[in-house]
Amino acid sequence: MDSLNLSISYEPARQRRPQFWRLAMRCAQIAGTVDVAFFALFLALGSPILAWVNVVSVAMYAGAYYALKYRINKIAVVLIWAEVLSHAALGIILIGWESGFHYYLLMFIPAICVSAGRRWAIYALLTLWGYYVALDALMWFIEPLQPIPESALHIVHLFNLSVVFAMFSYLASYYLRMVVSAQRKLRDMATTDPLTGLFNRRHMTYLAQNELARFQRSGHPVGFLLLDIDHFKAINDSFGHEAGDRALIVVADTIREELRAQDLVGRWGGEEFLAILPETDSEKARASAGRIRKAFLAKDWKEMTGIPVDMTISIGVSELRAGDDLSSAVSRADTALYRSKSSGRNRVELETA
Repeated sequence: MDSLNLSISYEPARQRRPQFWRLAMRCAQIAGTVDVAFFALFLALGSPILAWVNVVSVAMYAGAYYALKYRINKIAVVLIWAEVLSHAALGIILIGWESGFHYYLLMFIPAICVSAGRRWAIYALLTLWGYYVALDALMWFIEPLQPIPESALHIVHLFNLSVVFAMFSYLASYYLRMVVSAQRKLRDMATTDPLTGLFNRRHMTYLAQNELARFQRSGHPVGFLLLDIDHFKAINDSFGHEAGDRALIVVADTIREELRAQDLVGRWGGEEFLAILPETDSEKARASAGRIRKAFLAKDWKEMTGIPVDMTISIGVSELRAGDDLSSAVSRADTALYRSKSSGRNRVELETA
């Protein structure tokens, strides 16, 4: 019997998580391995009944593993609950409460709280508590049916305690990683454009405000690039939105590759991108824009996107000025971008004085 049963308490179908059940498969494997160790331990300690009980336990965990593998999760849950509850009871009744088999029942508590709906969790916890108390109370009135020497009992107790301690640590670590991963995914969803992987407009606005505050403190220059793909609507109309999405991904990667690690770049609109260049005046920002424009000309767009069109980009450049807010800095870059478009596209234009 193994404490890892905690990871597979019943979970309503609408709440199931694939990683949760993958962990459950791992739990079943480890639990079966622990029961093999129990088999050898109880044979050595002269308790053949408990030794052969572990053979049945291994079979139940194997059944649970394959049930999970083929997504028959309810059967797996029943098998593991049945194994743990019956094994704990048998161990306690046969060799006594001091054996520590009751520790395994406690491992269900976090599983129930993590994986079950509130109402089901309350019923399950009350049932588990009642079962635990009943076993404890039972041993007040009866003696162990197959007692083992006190020294052997201490060995079993320490073995059970060590296994439960290790499994609690393992599962606590897993749940911590799961929470951290979920928080990271939520943060990415809140700050990142899902198609291009660049920052979204909302987060770019937040980052721009930070740069604005830094500029007001230090006066260090901050450059802005507003970039727009030339004739992108025609690409969508001619080749479809899926092809357009592929092109946007390559565009985003190209812009990112030509900028520095400290530069900030995000998707500002449909085919429009904004880059914020800290410690960069307008002339250096224009040079960066020029590198991006040339990188577009060097791309084999047909090979990279499947679109038989050479894509170009127009860029407007501005620099943050004293008294600016984000809107005014971007507005000047937008005016420069409009001038680039009206002058024939595939150009870099600097804001006017």
